Amino acid sequence: MAVTSGKEVKSSSMDQGKYVRYTAEQVEALERLYHDCPKPSSIRRQQLIRECPILSNIEPKQIKVWFQNRRCREKQRKEASRLQAVNRKLSAMNKLLMEENDRLQKQVSQLVYENGYFRQQLQNASIATTDTSCESVVTSVKHQQQNHLTPRDPPRDASPAGLLSIAEETLTEFLSKAKGNAVEWIQMPGMKPGPDAIGIVTISHGCTGVAARACSLVGIDPTKVAEILKDRTSWLRDCRSVDVLTAFSTGNGGTIELLYMQMYAPTTLAAARDFWTLRYTSVLEDGSLVVCERSLSGTQGGPSMPAVQHFVRADMQPSGYLIRPCEGGGSLIHIVDHMDLEPWSVPEVLRPLYESSTVLAQKVTMAALRHLRQIAQEVSSDVVLGWGRQPAALRTFSQRLCKGFNEAVNGFTDDGWSLMGNDGMDDVTILINSSPSKLFGQQFASSDGLPALGGGILCAKASMLLQNVPPALLVRFLREHRSEWADSNIDAYSAASWKAGPCTVPSSRIGGFGGGQVILPLAHTVEHEEFLEVIKLENNGLTQEEALLSRDMFLLQLCSGIDENAVGACAELVFAPIDASLADSSPLLPSGFRVIPLDSGMDGSSPNRTLDLASALEIGSAGTRTSVDYGGNSSNLRSVLTIAFQFTFENHLRENVASMARQYVRGVVASVQRVAMALAPSRLGSHLGPRLPPGTPEALTLARWVCQSYRFHLGVELLRPNSEVNESVLKTLWHHSDAIMCCSLKSLPVFTFANQAGLDMLETTLVALQDISLEKILDDNGRKSFCSDIAQIMQQGYAYLPAGVCVSSMGRPASYDRAIAWKVLNDEENAHCIAFMFMNWSFV
Repeated sequence: MAVTSGKEVKSSSMDQGKYVRYTAEQVEALERLYHDCPKPSSIRRQQLIRECPILSNIEPKQIKVWFQNRRCREKQRKEASRLQAVNRKLSAMNKLLMEENDRLQKQVSQLVYENGYFRQQLQNASIATTDTSCESVVTSVKHQQQNHLTPRDPPRDASPAGLLSIAEETLTEFLSKAKGNAVEWIQMPGMKPGPDAIGIVTISHGCTGVAARACSLVGIDPTKVAEILKDRTSWLRDCRSVDVLTAFSTGNGGTIELLYMQMYAPTTLAAARDFWTLRYTSVLEDGSLVVCERSLSGTQGGPSMPAVQHFVRADMQPSGYLIRPCEGGGSLIHIVDHMDLEPWSVPEVLRPLYESSTVLAQKVTMAALRHLRQIAQEVSSDVVLGWGRQPAALRTFSQRLCKGFNEAVNGFTDDGWSLMGNDGMDDVTILINSSPSKLFGQQFASSDGLPALGGGILCAKASMLLQNVPPALLVRFLREHRSEWADSNIDAYSAASWKAGPCTVPSSRIGGFGGGQVILPLAHTVEHEEFLEVIKLENNGLTQEEALLSRDMFLLQLCSGIDENAVGACAELVFAPIDASLADSSPLLPSGFRVIPLDSGMDGSSPNRTLDLASALEIGSAGTRTSVDYGGNSSNLRSVLTIAFQFTFENHLRENVASMARQYVRGVVASVQRVAMALAPSRLGSHLGPRLPPGTPEALTLARWVCQSYRFHLGVELLRPNSEVNESVLKTLWHHSDAIMCCSLKSLPVFTFANQAGLDMLETTLVALQDISLEKILDDNGRKSFCSDIAQIMQQGYAYLPAGVCVSSMGRPASYDRAIAWKVLNDEENAHCIAFMFMNWSFV
């Protein structure tokens, strides 16, 4: 018999089906069914019994109970796994904090000792009979200390023995910095360590050059970590190239490499940097892996590297990575970046970018940690993101967009760029490149288009200073309101010339886009500091004669830095025309904006944040943070905006394209200036973050209607009683743990609002939300259930929906335990929309 009693039946009144013991074959069959559909409906359960003979003797009610228990076990297993992961993170973070505390205690002891020592010397000096003797004593003390702190280096040369001597000295100095002894480190403002934080980040105080230090835990093997970090071009967006000119092994099992590295300039107003360094990779006695690096110059000895045109030679002080294996897997990483970026070579207004340790921490140190966390997440979960692409493929698109934009901003001659004559005004620089295969690889040379046309690429770029506008706010506006600055005909020309042969240069028209833009999310990084998306521009308004491409055009777009909490980070919006297929080998012609804050104002200040691990645990993996209010200091905020747009051209149309590009960039500059002036006095800093609710009157009113209607129909409060202030109600609704969404009452309901949990469930943004209809996210059972319940919702005011599965905008299924739908009434008690609340949702 397939079903047997699990316990003895005590009385005849006991339900015979209450205790069921399944055979191994039945459990195996149910497990297979569970993986296909974890929440089957009653119809589906009856169908399962008919299709699977081995389950024919089991009642549908018993199968329902089995699936409920199985989901409960799965949920408990996931929770246990999550708690174990949090515990490992806490243990590792506790170890790092204990080391940091020990370092600070040693630093205090050292300062106390030095204070007593100098007091004793001053007392001895006061006993002396003349000022000369006092001066002699103090001078003697300083001379002894200098001799102690700066021992004379033995002469070195380019031989292996000489380079090994430099390497060993670099290793000693780097370890001293990594352990917190050689440099006075202070907590980086705005950074809060915790299990979900990027790590413990500190910056230098009072040392030569700029320096940053970070400690973190990543779930990657130490050897793999070292391999990733050494490949700077894969994670450091400002790194143009790293060439290993010489490499050899040392007698102690280490490796010495001589490197030449080039870094892009962030703006057209500064020259690029390059480094000539020695890198030493070795293993310590405790099993830790060390990769340390320093510049080679006349003072250190070793081989020299001649200066390179268009580059300023910068100096790298002993820096590197200390990678220790962590119990339970993963690695504990200590990163030190210490550089002298030669700030004398840039205009005075840009020097804060080269004198700020905070900027270095954001651009280099934290970029390394973020890349490692991204790799660890991709390795731990087999995730397929938008358009069925693997995360690594989308990451490659992001890197290509950034590199193409950096190449356009810098315009290096060895990439084929040359300066084109201007029209008498130097506000816009025009560069041309007749060898585009240099930029986009060999696949471009074999593709249809430019090589046969005898043309090339033209870049129009400009830089300007902005006052009083936070970069995050400006880039967010440019992203969401493209019609305010873009000309649809120019975009259409760019896309058309990229795909077709001969084309005419369109004239600019007033009115911009005939339609709107649709933002289709592709992927985002762990901390949501970078978004990759496809922009569909609808109804470009081309005439039949001009229609060289479809009515809708597509852009691949990268947006970063719209989180105002990222102190010292720049904000970027980079895009390139693509076809709808988005093939991996598609050539990209990036254009866009980069806004760099010039006044971080944070370096050298004392720490003002506590190490609050409890609050970091409450934040969760989403990483919601407290917003920084720019309202009080936006009047002193300065930033530099760099704009670069690239176009293809044919030789016989080069002058026309150059004239069009020059005028277009001037028009974009004027539009951005107008937008900046409109945004500057608004003091909207408290609503900059992508994870905060829109504080518009409409949103405040809608939040009030949603809560009032819920209380009216169901008789209970949706939110915990907090305050009667509308903004507080909206903020509480926005951070509600369940996914709350509102959709219109149209024949095809589309979403009009969602809280943060709702946006996370749909994997979309507030801007793209209105392009998602209710029909798109519901499965077949959900659509049938909603059609039968809509009448009840409109008549009774609410309805309870059974457990089911939704589909996000990226195609990922998200299951929920149950849902409630209710009719939202306005102040006149008329139906305004329908609200949904999906409880206990999670991605399957």
